[in-house]
Amino acid sequence: MTSRGQMALDLPGIDDGPDLASYRWILANISGGKDSMAMLDELVRQADAAGVLRDRIVCVHADLGRAEWEGTRELAAEHAAAYGLRFEVVARTGFDLVDRIAERGMFPDASNRWCTSDFKRNPVLRLMTALVREAEKTGHLGRVRILNVMGLRADESPARRKLRAFSHDGALTCPCQDCLLRRAALESAERRGVPCPKHRKPGHGASNTLRHVDTWHPVHSWSTADVWAAVARSGLRPHPAYADGMPRLSCSFCVLASRPALVRAAQLRPGLAAEYAAIEEKTGHRFKCDLSMAEIIAEAEASPAVTAITNWQG
Repeated sequence: MTSRGQMALDLPGIDDGPDLASYRWILANISGGKDSMAMLDELVRQADAAGVLRDRIVCVHADLGRAEWEGTRELAAEHAAAYGLRFEVVARTGFDLVDRIAERGMFPDASNRWCTSDFKRNPVLRLMTALVREAEKTGHLGRVRILNVMGLRADESPARRKLRAFSHDGALTCPCQDCLLRRAALESAERRGVPCPKHRKPGHGASNTLRHVDTWHPVHSWSTADVWAAVARSGLRPHPAYADGMPRLSCSFCVLASRPALVRAAQLRPGLAAEYAAIEEKTGHRFKCDLSMAEIIAEAEASPAVTAITNWQG
């Protein structure tokens, strides 16, 4: 452990973090889960230390509908209120996630996580647009600086381990110097008819001519024990799903979850499991290529209740 309560890991982008006072808006993405609880507490602690007024911090919850654990939206609102922070809810227009799966006739998977882009990222981008307009109405001139803060951690998955703790969310339309250089590199490669290395390309992120967006994961290198210690210090109320054995508060049935976690979820939410099984039967598309919801339900009915699931991914 380091002096800042973080694991001493060889992680990309570990630094002192952003200058919080330089942002017009600090957007805290809160899910109601333990990692977002720890993130929110750490963010508020650092913002207070930097003299940032709390009215510049906006908590946002991406509502997935009945795919979420019951009471998640209300719990996220409770967490924001505990710090006196503004709370916004965003959602995809139209169907919730369960109905959208039925409409598409297919479940998300690890290589095609359209659930994240459609139900989280894009609705949050719309909120960023609204916040830019709100700043402009108060007389803000120039691009609006937004810090997008999330509770992603390195030890959750190999993909999250590769994330930088602090980075610019660049894009083709972003006029900052870094994005201009990246765009020039892409154009040069295209003129020469050669591939542009991925690390040199401009991104497809949230920044544009009206807003400069950076992304920060303040608990990126924290361990699970660090997170629970922060939750205990914060006094925030965890979701009951943790006491029921779930290791994470993702969707009740996440396609990235391990078999034991899915079986336990089916024991806790048999009605929703039955909805997913009905979608499988109607569409002919399995919940996971190697595991159907029908199999999960059968195992849940035949297995005793488990008080703690240790592995999330599987």
